[in-house]
Amino acid sequence: MGEIEEAWLENLTWPEAARRIEDGATVLVPIGAVAKEHGHHLPLKTDYLLARALCNRVAAQLPVLIAPVVCFGYYPAFRHYPGSQHLSSDGFQILLHEILNGLIAQGVLRLAVVNTGVSTEAPLRIVVRDLYEETGVRIHTADIRALGRGAGAGLTQKLGGHGDESETSMILRIAPELVQMDRAVEDYGNARESAETVFYQPTVFSGDPTSGADFSATGVRGDPSLATAEKGEAILAAMAGELVDGLRTVFAPDG
Repeated sequence: MGEIEEAWLENLTWPEAARRIEDGATVLVPIGAVAKEHGHHLPLKTDYLLARALCNRVAAQLPVLIAPVVCFGYYPAFRHYPGSQHLSSDGFQILLHEILNGLIAQGVLRLAVVNTGVSTEAPLRIVVRDLYEETGVRIHTADIRALGRGAGAGLTQKLGGHGDESETSMILRIAPELVQMDRAVEDYGNARESAETVFYQPTVFSGDPTSGADFSATGVRGDPSLATAEKGEAILAAMAGELVDGLRTVFAPDG
């Protein structure tokens, strides 16, 4: 699915943007890293591509406006990989607060964030909670791990989480020319041997085999060699459908 050009704020003049905002448009704010490692086979801008694709699919079904992708964020697990960009949690929260508060100040009252990161979830929730206290505007957030779970049941990797069968399948559907499948290899690191626990454990990705649960030889966790564009389409369609249904619910009756 291609770009819905008229939905993106970056393509509008300011009077056009003003009219849409005055008419009460719902504004989506996508979060997707433009520079974060995704193994040897996927581009650094994998999350950015996914964020744009999901928002375009929503725009094909609903008359939303889409803000520019927030393409830098809090990604501590990948900061040591060449090319990867990372903001501190405080810096990322300040960035989000400025962007979201700026939209509210311009008159946007219906805001939703489409977040394609995992480490970005916690700082994002702090920001939207604080902004609700400050402005009374309730900003709705959708995080990548909560989307498309049904379609993900069709995957066959033993476990995943980064640059894996799921992500690779989606990028094969979005931008197949950027995927180097000849470099996609199974890499579970030590994850399959890690004991399950109720406790959250912070992790980083490390090429050191002695780093326990952090180890990943390629910067991947999962088996991207199993990816197909067909699986990617199923996952993307499911995610977009859930976002559309969610927006219709939270902004009913005219969402």
